[in-house]
Amino acid sequence: MDARLLIATTNPAKLSEYRLLLAAYPLRLISLRELGIEQEPEETGAGFIENALIKARYYFELARISTLADDGGLEVDALGGAPGVHSHRWLGPDADDATLAEEIVRRMAGVPEHRRGARIRCALALAYEREGKTAEAVVEAAIEGVIAHEVYRPVRAGFPYRAVLYLPARGCYLAQLGEQEEARIGQRRTAVERADPYLREIVRMSRAC
Repeated sequence: MDARLLIATTNPAKLSEYRLLLAAYPLRLISLRELGIEQEPEETGAGFIENALIKARYYFELARISTLADDGGLEVDALGGAPGVHSHRWLGPDADDATLAEEIVRRMAGVPEHRRGARIRCALALAYEREGKTAEAVVEAAIEGVIAHEVYRPVRAGFPYRAVLYLPARGCYLAQLGEQEEARIGQRRTAVERADPYLREIVRMSRAC
């Protein structure tokens, strides 16, 4: 029997990406919607790692199913690391994805090429049961690039900053990559690879039950 793993996100695009990234594991992925969970924890952490752990702990305690949660966003060097941990709420709750992307480009107008460095960072946290106690693990990864001078359109729902992060080594925006290629080189792929020992532990403990 496959181990169950709750993917603690309300973002359909992110859920789809995790289904792709975790396809090689004998895990039955479950969404918050499937469990009828609508409540969310207050993300009070000072950084991505803290917020990822807050979410993983919260949903694990709620569902009592091994849980994967992440937190991440865009860090722009010339903006002092902003929008950073506030990436998804940077312009308030009513700002849509296109507006977020456009505002990054606007604020970077006139910034020289050598100062346009940026990255999309991901902190991935797991909470699960180990010998009757809650075990936790967290890993972090990032994909590096530069902020483009224009927004790549259309802006994919749920991923506004992929439309402004340009990858010089590949000569394209992150958003221009196909879903398979994007998942292969992206920050979540690296994070999943770094979390491999813990994912294998979840599978192993499920089989031992």
